Amino acid sequence: MALIAILPGDGIGPEVTAQARRVLEALDLGLSFEEAPVGGAAYHAMGHPLPETTLDLAKRADAILFGAVGDPTCDALERQFRPEQAILGLRKALGFWANLRPATMMPGMEDASTLRPEIAAKIDMVIVRELVGDVYFGEKGRRQTEDGRRQGYDVMSYAEDEVRRIAVVGFEMARRRRKSLISVDKANVLETSQLWRDVVNEVAADYDDVALQHMYVDNAAMQMVRNPGQFDVVITGNLFGDILSDQASMCVGSIGMLPSASLRDWSGDNGLYEPIHGSAPDIAGQGKANPCAAILSAAMLLRHSLDNEAAAQRIEAAVAKALSGGIRTPDMGGSHTTSQMGDAVLAAL
Repeated sequence: MALIAILPGDGIGPEVTAQARRVLEALDLGLSFEEAPVGGAAYHAMGHPLPETTLDLAKRADAILFGAVGDPTCDALERQFRPEQAILGLRKALGFWANLRPATMMPGMEDASTLRPEIAAKIDMVIVRELVGDVYFGEKGRRQTEDGRRQGYDVMSYAEDEVRRIAVVGFEMARRRRKSLISVDKANVLETSQLWRDVVNEVAADYDDVALQHMYVDNAAMQMVRNPGQFDVVITGNLFGDILSDQASMCVGSIGMLPSASLRDWSGDNGLYEPIHGSAPDIAGQGKANPCAAILSAAMLLRHSLDNEAAAQRIEAAVAKALSGGIRTPDMGGSHTTSQMGDAVLAAL
């Protein structure tokens, strides 16, 4: 019996993970679930955003379903106690270095995008984001310049093996899709990006069936709204991937629609699955949160960690059917509640 760790977190996290769990339970796959606090909720209850008991559960589980972290009441805490350190700590402790973020326009949802419907309809991409390097994990701090000014610094760096392994994931995924890979960097001004580009070119020699294109991140951001249909699989670093995947979410109509998977190898062993949205404390507890990203994250959990493609496709088809039936939460211009969206997906199942 596979064990799924449920880490709801803060804000709307508990609301959306509850709907994802309902869907997983409805499939009757013999899964077991165990829940633990994380983020601001864990800090308030146990004095740390990632308690040892929560980390232990994450290590024991076959997969992790994660909600969201972020609590304004924790903003004044020292950095190591802030809610966001929970997800960073999980990524580091469990070695989750590959982040898969699919963005697909579901039929009938074109009107939710700010792009013209005929352009939005072509969106079908996966952003593969490196997750444990770059400025997020590099040396950082504050210092004083010689003339007395305060200065903050964050070091961006990648070792060649870190680039190579994420490139392999990107090429493997492209090989399974439309055989097109775009590598996003800023090699014209960043030495880190030049190394990234050099290593990606080296890996490309083993994938002559995949078309590789390099694109500067500023151009990629522009092209994503100009012609998103040209993107199949995108590989990029931690910082650029964070930004571009949020942009992709708005191209498909809502950040509440995009799931993600954080993996430590191509097999998906013990992966972490979460919606890419934040904790949205301004709407927490109001039934306004869109649970689709969390539900679709559960589908990715089945696909990558439990190797159940059929069940994953059932969930994705159910979400598409619910949306085609006109169910919309407020982020998509509708008035249905979080639980009503969950009800509609369950009915479609």
